[in-house]
Amino acid sequence: MGQKVNPVGFRTGIMTGWKSRWYASKREFADLLVEDQKIRRFIKGRKDRGGKPMYPAVAKVEIERTRDEVKVTLFSARPGVLIGRKGERVEELQAELQARTGRRINIKIEELNRPEVVAQLVAEDVAEQLQRRSGFRRTMKRALEQTMEAGAKGIKIQLAGRLGGAEMARREKQIAGSIPLSTLRAKVDYGFTEAKIAQGHIGVQVWINQGMYSEDEIDGADAKTGQAPKKPKRTYKR
Repeated sequence: MGQKVNPVGFRTGIMTGWKSRWYASKREFADLLVEDQKIRRFIKGRKDRGGKPMYPAVAKVEIERTRDEVKVTLFSARPGVLIGRKGERVEELQAELQARTGRRINIKIEELNRPEVVAQLVAEDVAEQLQRRSGFRRTMKRALEQTMEAGAKGIKIQLAGRLGGAEMARREKQIAGSIPLSTLRAKVDYGFTEAKIAQGHIGVQVWINQGMYSEDEIDGADAKTGQAPKKPKRTYKR
């Protein structure tokens, strides 16, 4: 089962929290969920005139809702680019999101100190290299080395598509270190993106083992309180 389950979804609610944190009635829930997805797609998909992402190196977007406003937190390795000169880029993004959603938006930016061990950023870096017509095996090997040097316990990269311009699509993967599939205590990050090349799209999947969760990082319910009381062992008389 561990091979087929998204590691993030596997741990959500147990070891990690949700990326969208709000409560809504049945009537509003679907519309707000679609609105969250539109916000994320707009931030990740916005391009400038040169075709480059306007908000680069965004690993994840967390959304919290209150009655008055929507709080959007961007986790980025390059916060200075997102903020812009005197915060003009943030204000521009805030105004555009408010116009699209019709709600008051409050944007917060968090810096990622080690982007080399964030799976989504590694996947996007590999995809960018592939779009520049770099050799896929060399790109994968370099990403493995950089991530392991940054202190990761393990990494797996898998590419799928017409690799090297081949006629038939196939999969290639490279692994370094250990990637536990079913250990919930293991902090396994997952990232996915697509590289758009002349021959078609190439899917890029990255798994990174960042070590074990500490007790402070666990966002799920305390497992000890939910444990059933242990019954004393039965004694058998001979």
